[in-house]
Amino acid sequence: MEDIDTTQSKEPFLPIHEEATSTNNRYSVLKSIRANKYLQIASGPLACALTMLFLDGPSSSRNMLAVLAWVFLWWLTEAVPMAITSMSPLFLFPLFGVSSADDVAKTYMDDVISLVLGSFILALAIEHYNIHKRLALNITSLFCGDPLHPPLLLLGICATTAFVSMWMHNTAAAVMMIPVATGILQRLPDMSHGSGSNTDVQRFCKAVILGVIYSAAVGGMSTLTGTGVNLILVGMWQSYFPQEDAISFSTWFMFGFPLALMLFFVLWIVLCLLYCSTSTGKSLSAYLDRSHLKRELELLGPMDFAEKMILTIFGGLILLWMTRSITDDVPGWGALFHNNVGDGTVSVMMASLLFIIPNKKNEGEKLMDWNKCKKLPWNIVLLLGAGFAIADGVHTSGLADELSDGLSFLKTAPYIAIAPLVCLVSATITEFTSNNSTTTLVVPLLIELARSMSVHPLLLMVPGAIGAQFAFLLPTGTPSNVVGFATGNIQIKDMIKVGLPLKVAGIALITVLMPTLGAYVFRTDRIV
Repeated sequence: MEDIDTTQSKEPFLPIHEEATSTNNRYSVLKSIRANKYLQIASGPLACALTMLFLDGPSSSRNMLAVLAWVFLWWLTEAVPMAITSMSPLFLFPLFGVSSADDVAKTYMDDVISLVLGSFILALAIEHYNIHKRLALNITSLFCGDPLHPPLLLLGICATTAFVSMWMHNTAAAVMMIPVATGILQRLPDMSHGSGSNTDVQRFCKAVILGVIYSAAVGGMSTLTGTGVNLILVGMWQSYFPQEDAISFSTWFMFGFPLALMLFFVLWIVLCLLYCSTSTGKSLSAYLDRSHLKRELELLGPMDFAEKMILTIFGGLILLWMTRSITDDVPGWGALFHNNVGDGTVSVMMASLLFIIPNKKNEGEKLMDWNKCKKLPWNIVLLLGAGFAIADGVHTSGLADELSDGLSFLKTAPYIAIAPLVCLVSATITEFTSNNSTTTLVVPLLIELARSMSVHPLLLMVPGAIGAQFAFLLPTGTPSNVVGFATGNIQIKDMIKVGLPLKVAGIALITVLMPTLGAYVFRTDRIV
């Protein structure tokens, strides 16, 4: 009997693919790193550490710059939710010695934040009772015309959106108005066939969706409550220059409304030229007329007590905002309270009435309850607080002085050359990050640039902040753009076709209006 080699019998019949298993494990690890955003999360602390190690200068300003690198990288990469990034100054500032815990926490609640909270609560009430839909149908039917005139109908839809966006955040306005617009467009035929009439219909649908998202952005520029950018600007002005008069609701409106109105008509003209032909009216008239819109209104029924009361509160809020502080000769009703009240005071006071007045629908039920407020956009509120905290930190840490020294070479540059450049830079950055983040990053730099040039800070701060709202080219520029793009009616090339001339027109208007109307409204002839 022959001896059996037992070592051979232990070998497997099929080879084990250790390399394949190892490769799969590596792929699994890489997939896990990407899915969990570990690289993005690490980028913030890493940038912070590199700044601390390799940059010279006073420790306080270096620490502030390191914290800025951490926060902005997390904002840009979305390593963690925006709201969490916005809260990071609450622990980073004390840990790095930028400011105490109490000091940084106080920046997260001031009159501007109160203004936002009250406005958001009122916006939720308007949305809950479908007042925005009633308003849209009324104005659209008014502009519809008989026979149908597409440019006029487009003007009505865009004007309604811009008006709604004046009194609530532009993203909320777009979210509320897109369903109204698509409801109107649903009456139109299927556009899958290539006939001439359907081509006209398809082009008109593009015009309506583009008109809604851009009108929401343009309308928001005209008031403080229309967008977070304006509020960040006002908050930073108060933080850096507490000795100066605050920018009130009425003051901003005197500048923002004419700018928004001119830009709105530019938008309407561009949309009409690109998407409304002479045959569009004939193509649409068979599917869309005033009687259709009136039937929609009839389905809503007459206005009830709750809707009337909300509109009354809304009107009262606007009136109080506009008359709190008027001029030096006519001080407004705020003088009765020794100017201790602010726009946020009025906003929260009027919002509180919604929880006091009954809706007369069910016994004991008020116009609003806290359950209806669960949709409050706390991420926007926290982002505003973070912006104010950063502005205060840049100022108190001495980083502002360091930046001012670094920008001294621009002292001799003419303002007429710097203003459009500032607006263009903001308008470019904002295509790749949020409007609010762009403003938070750019405005502190512009304050120091203005000091270096010996010009009034608002002459640069306002163009920079307005430019941050010109996110017209890409769907990812703002949430409003995403909402419109998600309908499937528009493509990126459509946004570029309309957004590019709109962006150019906006920069041109800012360049002309800021040293003229802006100088008068903001009194930039004074030394700051």
